[in-house]
Amino acid sequence: MDSPHGAAVKAEDFGLKGPRGWAFRGIGLDAAPGSLIAVEGPSGSGRTCLLLALTGRMKPTEGHAEVGRHRLPKKMAAVRRIAALGPVPGVNDLDQSLTVAEQLREGALLQRHYGAPIRSLLRSRAERRATATARIEAALDAAGLDLATLPKAERTTVRDLERLESVRLSVAIALLGSPQLLALDDLDIKLSDTERTEVWALLRSIAARGTTVLAVCSEAPADAVVLRTGPTADDSAPDVKPAGRSSETPEITWGRGTKDDAGPGRHAEADVEKEADADPDPDPEKDAGTENDTDTGTGTEAGNDTDDTKGADDALAEAGRA
Repeated sequence: MDSPHGAAVKAEDFGLKGPRGWAFRGIGLDAAPGSLIAVEGPSGSGRTCLLLALTGRMKPTEGHAEVGRHRLPKKMAAVRRIAALGPVPGVNDLDQSLTVAEQLREGALLQRHYGAPIRSLLRSRAERRATATARIEAALDAAGLDLATLPKAERTTVRDLERLESVRLSVAIALLGSPQLLALDDLDIKLSDTERTEVWALLRSIAARGTTVLAVCSEAPADAVVLRTGPTADDSAPDVKPAGRSSETPEITWGRGTKDDAGPGRHAEADVEKEADADPDPDPEKDAGTENDTDTGTGTEAGNDTDDTKGADDALAEAGRA
């Protein structure tokens, strides 16, 4: 597995609006390549939508962001090519019926088919197999997953994995393509305090190798660059840095409150993660072609104002196909 330079992640007044209000808005971020970025907030505060928007899987409706040299929302297809998803429930779940070896081989096959340069197809079958094996071994090492420790080694089915082992497997599959940005969702779910500490140590080691890491959690570690979702007391986005962080911490702002357009007597926070519209056509071949997206060549710009009727289930399902 290569050790690519991570992607710098920047955002200014970044927001996404769904049919029942704002999923998130007023997000500001300036993180250097190789940063460990934590999206912190309660469930239902738009954390997953923000993660999917910053990885090119959902189209923002306000402001802009840059991942690497690619500007969102214009270059969503280009961002998807350099940003890989680790575990994101409901989007890229592992196939519970496969063995670990089968899941890894499938990931390597997809990466070779969609992510490898065309010249790699000219190699012999034996050479391609050896390359895939080397990539899998390197990714497993980076993810800290030793197949020999599993109950049936590589023949262990995915459904028999512990939660921490499943996270490591998802991370290994994401790293097969040597992404510049690795994104993970819901790191706090079904993990003990000890396991959570192990996961953050894993993500630090990946960031130390040069890959930028973006992780959704309920409580961020002290050394991460933090983005907080959810409304503030005055429904504004204070231009402040998190307490206890040094002056060298990259400048960030908190997410603005999401009460706007939520309707009389209701608050959008409870609905934001359920009802944000997605990029309606996440296929890289069809994404943003006519709106200055030189990375994709043909097609039309993904997403338009008429797509606000999509619910959250459709949004995440569409994002999972990216």
